[in-house]
Amino acid sequence: MADLERIRLVVLGGAGVGKSAIIRRLLGQGFSERYRPTVEDLYSRECVLGTLTLKVDLLDTAGDLQFPAMRRLSIATAHAFLLVYATTSLPSFECVKRCFEEVREQRPDFQEVPIVVAGNKLDLAPARREVPIEDVSEWLFCELPKLRAKVMECSAKDDYNIKDIFRCFVTLSRIVPKNPTGESDESGLRRRCSAYGSRRSGSPGGRTGSAGPGGNPQQVVAAQGSSVVAVTEEVKSKPRSRSLIRRASRKTKQQIRDAHADDCNIS
Repeated sequence: MADLERIRLVVLGGAGVGKSAIIRRLLGQGFSERYRPTVEDLYSRECVLGTLTLKVDLLDTAGDLQFPAMRRLSIATAHAFLLVYATTSLPSFECVKRCFEEVREQRPDFQEVPIVVAGNKLDLAPARREVPIEDVSEWLFCELPKLRAKVMECSAKDDYNIKDIFRCFVTLSRIVPKNPTGESDESGLRRRCSAYGSRRSGSPGGRTGSAGPGGNPQQVVAAQGSSVVAVTEEVKSKPRSRSLIRRASRKTKQQIRDAHADDCNIS
């Protein structure tokens, strides 16, 4: 079996902003109005990028600070961060700022780690908005211009921009492998249900993703260069109190560094 590549995406943000709802939407589990506080949940799936199979871990963290040791471990082992606030709650945006400070304090490489800041509950924003997206962009890009980051708004309830969030991570991470001819493989990204990753041949891409509520594309403050394909099938979900990450091999890391992100498709 070839070398494995494992990617961990850690989701941070205050309580009740919709972190779990965003993940459930990506996994095709729909949307529930019922709120259940999260301690720590780990969702795993396999994604195929051309000839490279990735094991992707989505770590959903607690919205409070009751478990500092678990939080520190989550930040220390992350390959990327999704920072979620509610567009209808200014305190939740202040919480995102504090989450980012935690990342900056614990990760000397924070400027190289892909970060997406997502404003959820866009469906409520027209009447109840408290956080203008311009303020978020100014904080992120004016104060921290060297970050590998994007700012977006989304609605887990309306399934708006959810897949685009994760497409951004692929672009920011530059994880598109080259095919044997040396060119970027544009065959797309597909998921597998196996618990193990392996190097496989590319697969044809899937269907394109859906638009958001009202077809309003102006809520995305980022260039969306690659096509998106729907992701619906969950591989595995299990609560975790403590988790560790398998680091990638030197060979696979070099392949990721050599990749071209603009040619990536997500499914």
